[in-house]
Amino acid sequence: QVQLVESGGGLVQAGDVLRLSCAASGRTFNNYAMGWFRQAPGKEREFVAAITWSGGSTYYTDSVKGRFTISRDNVKNTVYLQMNSLKPEDTAVYYCAVKRSTSSVRVGSTYNYWGQGTQVTVSS
Repeated sequence: QVQLVESGGGLVQAGDVLRLSCAASGRTFNNYAMGWFRQAPGKEREFVAAITWSGGSTYYTDSVKGRFTISRDNVKNTVYLQMNSLKPEDTAVYYCAVKRSTSSVRVGSTYNYWGQGTQVTVSS
């Protein structure tokens, strides 16, 4: 059974930085993809970023390009989301997720395992 544990959320001011971590356990993740999604109050969950575990290809939603960076540590089985120049509209619960393939990485319904989420609040 795959387990995902997120950490690193918090309350920050606009322009600040945060780094989210997602520690994965339960199996090896070759040919998997890991993604970050977020859900703000009253809004649908949206894709933020994804990375393929083996090749390290990265994908971002347009609103975070140039500000967020996704990376992974294959030894620690951990995925990171470095968030710079945070904006109030980045406020949401952030979830990491894992899927058993590297296709359709932007589609949340294709992911097989989800973490519990971590709150990110950006004040103006």
